[in-house]
Amino acid sequence: MKLLAVVGARPNFMKIAPLMWEIERRSGVEALLVHTGQHYDQQMSQLFFDELRIPRPDANLEVGSGSHAVQTAEVMKRFEPVLLDERPDAVVVVGDVNSTIACALTAVKLGVPVAHIEAGLRSFDRAMPEEINRILTDAISRWLFVSEPSGLENLRREGVAEERMFFVGNLMIDTLLACRERSEHSDVLRQLELEGQPYGVLTLHRPSNVDDSAVFQALARAVGRLQSELPIVFPVHPRTRQALAGWNLAQMPHLRLTDPLGYLDFMKLLAHARLVLTDSGGIQEETTVLGVPCLTLRANTERPSTVSEGTNCLVGMNPERIIEAGLAAIAGEPAVGRVPQFWDGSAAARVLDILTAKEH
Repeated sequence: MKLLAVVGARPNFMKIAPLMWEIERRSGVEALLVHTGQHYDQQMSQLFFDELRIPRPDANLEVGSGSHAVQTAEVMKRFEPVLLDERPDAVVVVGDVNSTIACALTAVKLGVPVAHIEAGLRSFDRAMPEEINRILTDAISRWLFVSEPSGLENLRREGVAEERMFFVGNLMIDTLLACRERSEHSDVLRQLELEGQPYGVLTLHRPSNVDDSAVFQALARAVGRLQSELPIVFPVHPRTRQALAGWNLAQMPHLRLTDPLGYLDFMKLLAHARLVLTDSGGIQEETTVLGVPCLTLRANTERPSTVSEGTNCLVGMNPERIIEAGLAAIAGEPAVGRVPQFWDGSAAARVLDILTAKEH
């Protein structure tokens, strides 16, 4: 069986890596890797490929940035010749970025079936571009690989046939568990002079938080209060850096801004944090497995198992609520949660068992 696997943005790397590792262990299946270049920072992309031991991409479409329409169209235009040349048996897409829907749509129009990893997640907020990408990708994919039970419920509600849905677990957690020991060798805490002391971690990148100045200023108030209690490390996403000009950073001496971190450094930072504040979906999942309190700075989440079973708390963008929950975590109230079903390091094996089954 010949698969064509697609990555486009950094979160995709952690989801595709365990699939590539599993394919290397099996005979009778091969995979070509296409990097669309949606996230095109060469240093960071190279670092993620090296740290996650992902083979070099067989094709790099070098799409780069642009509006949603321009980026999606450019991926489709550049992906089509690769499909026509390679003629794979299936295309595997992951997550919910523009590359996901662009490559899925191009494939099905050429008659190539699509497998969507991380299918069925829904925030029920169609103002989020990712929500549109999820819904459309699921609608046209042959195999829908689901990471948590809510995904099955959402797909059934949308009328998806049972034979297209497969509850396999979370491939990103496969990566976390496989890299956990190596990440502990990172010296990021020593570099940040945080060894042996409590600290928090902050990430912000969603347009609803970063591009709305009123919301961003409200978040600044909460962060300013919490950083007075303990250092907060803030790896700054490129889209967030410009907006930071509106924050009075001089009033936040314990907020430590860094460039984006590599995977191993960031996992070490998360694992030892007293609390994490984020608007990232993947970090909600990672903190659940690591047992670290996570405050999600959003009004909704497409990963409800991190709240119902894990250590995640939806706090929205209200500064008072963020401060109250943050102070409770800083005070050392233990995070209570459990690891969701099938978040056990074997999701990629389940995916390949299904894709290579003879009935397909």
